[in-house]
Amino acid sequence: MKFPRLDENIKVVKIAIIGGSGLYNLEGLELVAEVNPDTPWGKPSDAITIAKTASGLYVAFLARHGRGHYLTPSEVPARANIAALKSLGVEVIIAYSAVGSLREELKPRDFVLPSQIIDRTKGIRHSTFFEEGLVAHAMFADPFSAVLEKRGVIEGGDFHRQKTLICMEGPQFSTRAESHMYRSFGADLINMSVLPEAKLAREAEIAYQMICMSTDYDCWKEHEVAVTVEAVVANLKANSDNAQRLLAAILPGLEQVVKNGQALEGLKGSMRFACMTAPEKRSAEAVKKLEFLLPGYYTV
Repeated sequence: MKFPRLDENIKVVKIAIIGGSGLYNLEGLELVAEVNPDTPWGKPSDAITIAKTASGLYVAFLARHGRGHYLTPSEVPARANIAALKSLGVEVIIAYSAVGSLREELKPRDFVLPSQIIDRTKGIRHSTFFEEGLVAHAMFADPFSAVLEKRGVIEGGDFHRQKTLICMEGPQFSTRAESHMYRSFGADLINMSVLPEAKLAREAEIAYQMICMSTDYDCWKEHEVAVTVEAVVANLKANSDNAQRLLAAILPGLEQVVKNGQALEGLKGSMRFACMTAPEKRSAEAVKKLEFLLPGYYTV
């Protein structure tokens, strides 16, 4: 299906959905446009679909791995994805992700709202917008949006909450030894996608919350067959339908938060004074790139 380019009547798109494995589109909303913006960090994973809710609010949708799932977790152009959404005016990102469960009580097909992250990626992913001549440090003690949790926005489902998500490099799954080690760390869930996405959203001053959809028990439960792609895909399909229903349930709350100007509480302006680089030492190229993301913050 072809869509027109974003027109001048669509001023800003404040809510974005990033779809992970098994969630590649929005259902039940009026599709009005499709854009594929250039950013200083390249093109996003795929064209961004713009849809309209019944109340007239615009919502962006981006398939993290591209439609058809052709990007590995390490190949996802996360900087371009976040920068492209920011350029549309996005203030809130709800990011879906398939995850493995490291705890008995987090059953396959359950939904989980994580509150913490452990990083086990290998440093091969670009994880910051601030480099090559402009250094800044973002607070990341609480990696997900306190506003969305505090306002009770994400409701309408039986969620497990206050869980720790470990992010590993892929595309291979864990060994049994690794799975047991992650459990000993205190991790409850495992995926390959939350980083650097959550870090970049924080740098871009976007409220970010991941919704995890459990597909398997990883491989720590030694009395069960280790995770297989077939089992994951079956649960992905079931979770995809549930995710669409969940999205319909939480959209009204998200709309209220952005309409009331509450989405960016504690975030807006947080990066303005985070720069450590002296003005005379700032790379002109780095400043130019960041002007796209955070206009007016670092120019002198």
